[in-house]
Amino acid sequence: MSIFLDMRRLGSRPVLLVVTVLALGGGGVVAAAGTAAPGAGATHGQAAAATRAGDPVRTGALPLGPPGLPETRRTRTLQRGVTLTTIVRGRPDPADGWTVEVAVPRRAGSPDPDAPSTALSSQPGADALAARLQAQGFAARVEEVVTAPVADFAGGRLGFRVRVGAFADQAASDGELARVRGAGFAATSVFGGWDGRADDQGPWRVWVLTIDPRAFTGRLVASHGPDIVHRETTSALVARARARAGVNAGYFVLDPEAGAPGDPAGVGVYAGRVLSEAVNGRPGLVVRRDGGSQILRLRWRGRVQRGQQRLPLDGVNRVPGLIRSCGGTPDDQPTSAPRHDVTCTDATEAVLFTPAYGARTPSGAGAEAVLDRRGVVRTVRPRRGGPVPPGGATVQATGQLAQRLRAVAAPGRRLVVRSRLSTVGGRAFSPASGTSVVNGGPVLVRGGALRVTAWRDGFVRNPSFYYGFSAKRNPRTVAGTDDRGRTVLIVVDGRSTRSLGLTLREAGQVAQSLGLRDAMNLDGGGSSTLVTGRTVRNRPSDPSGQRPVGDALLVLPRR
Repeated sequence: MSIFLDMRRLGSRPVLLVVTVLALGGGGVVAAAGTAAPGAGATHGQAAAATRAGDPVRTGALPLGPPGLPETRRTRTLQRGVTLTTIVRGRPDPADGWTVEVAVPRRAGSPDPDAPSTALSSQPGADALAARLQAQGFAARVEEVVTAPVADFAGGRLGFRVRVGAFADQAASDGELARVRGAGFAATSVFGGWDGRADDQGPWRVWVLTIDPRAFTGRLVASHGPDIVHRETTSALVARARARAGVNAGYFVLDPEAGAPGDPAGVGVYAGRVLSEAVNGRPGLVVRRDGGSQILRLRWRGRVQRGQQRLPLDGVNRVPGLIRSCGGTPDDQPTSAPRHDVTCTDATEAVLFTPAYGARTPSGAGAEAVLDRRGVVRTVRPRRGGPVPPGGATVQATGQLAQRLRAVAAPGRRLVVRSRLSTVGGRAFSPASGTSVVNGGPVLVRGGALRVTAWRDGFVRNPSFYYGFSAKRNPRTVAGTDDRGRTVLIVVDGRSTRSLGLTLREAGQVAQSLGLRDAMNLDGGGSSTLVTGRTVRNRPSDPSGQRPVGDALLVLPRR
C-alpha cells in the first residue's frame, strides 16, 4: 500500500489534510515503598513539597489510566547520589484482548524490528481491503484512528486500519494470523492495550534512575564501546566500563543500507570529542561527569583548510552520501529538515574520520586524504577506504568534492580541521573533556510544561509512521533534568501484556509528573534497557533478547 501525505499548517500548527491510497497489497537498600494510589496524581504544590523533602522522585500517581489504579514504588540506593525507583501501576484490563492487524510490513529483509508497518489508509482503501478479507471468510472490520494533539501537530484523524477478529489470548490470535497470512495478506497480532486508549487500566512498569550532582561522587558519561561501528548491548557497555548502572542512549544506524550499523543517527560527543555530527536542530542530551545535564538543540559545521583554500565538511564518522534522519548541514538545504528513520542521500560530500570510527573507513569511489596526528597530509588515496592512523584522521570526498580535496590536501602540507557545535540560537558550544552528548528526540517537556515537538523533530512523516512510532504505545527511554537539577533517566517496558508501554504524549506526561523540568525522548523500542551491575532490570522487547545499541549512558563508581 503506497500512501501520499499532505501535511499543512493551520496557523502555527500542522494539520493532516489528505491521504491518498494508490495501491493496496495483500544492588542497594530499600529506601521507600509505595502503596495503592488513591488518585490520578498530586497537585504541583504537593509534589514540589515532597520533592523538597528529599524523595527520590515526585510522589503522586503516574498520569496513566483512570484514577484509583493501584500503584507501588520501591527505591534502592545504588551509590551515593544515585537511586533507582521501580514503579508498577495498574492491572490487567479485561477489556483488552488480541486481534490481527492487516498491513503492509516494513521493507523485506530490514534488520530493524522497530520499523513501523504501513498500517493506515483512506477509508475507501480500508473498506476495499476489508471487503477482500470478508470475501475469503475473515471477520474483518475497519477502524478509524484518531490521535491527540501535541505541541506542534494538531493530531486528529490519521486514517483507517483494518483488523480481523477479537481473541482472548495471543495463541488464538496467532492462529488466525497464520490463516490471514496463508491467504496472501501481510498482518501481525496486536494487543488492544498497545493502542493508547486513555481508559486502559495497565499495567505499566517504569524504572527511574536519578543522579543528584550535589551528592554524586562518581561519573556520568556516554560510551559507544570499542569503536563507532560495532554495536554492543547495554550490559556489555556497563561491564566494559565497570559501571554501577547504564541506560541505552541515542538513535543509531541498524540497516547497512542506511550507513554503518552502530553509527549514531545524530550528535555524539564522548569525553569531549565530537565523533558524530548533529541532525541539525534536533535535541541532544548534554551530560557532565558530575551528574548534571541539560537539553540543547544543536547544529554542527566543519571544514578542512590550507591557507585560503577551504573544503566544507558534511559529517563525522559516517558513510559519505548516507544521512540518517536527514538534517544535513546548515548549508545543505535538500536535507536540512529532520526526518526520523529516513536516510537522505547526497552524491557530493566530504566526511571526516577519526580513529574512533573503526579499523577501516568506508570504501568506494572518490578520494581520501590521510593526516597524521599533526594534521600533515601523508598520502591521498585514489579511492576511499583504509585505516585511520593512530592519533590522526582521514577526510573522504565524493562526487565533485573529490577533486577539490585533491587540490587542498597536498602531501607534506598541513591541513587545519575545524569541527564545531553551536546551539540553534547561534551560541558556540564547546564541550569540556568530561562532557558527553547523545542524540534523541523529540523534546517532551520544556520548562516544566508538556511540549512534544513531534513535527519539528521529524516524527510527523506520514500517518502510518506517526501511528506506529508516536501514537501507539511502545517501550520508551526518556532523559532529562528535574526541578532540583538532578539528571533523571526513565525506562518503560512495552509491547507486552505485563507492561503496555507509552505513546510519545504519555512519555511526556510521565516525565512531567516525575518532576522533570526538561525532558526528551531517547531511542526506545527494543533498545530500551536499564542495567544495574550485572542485572538487566527491565525486559527488552526484542524476541532475541537484549539488543546491541550504538551508545549508552553509564553511571561510574566513585572517582
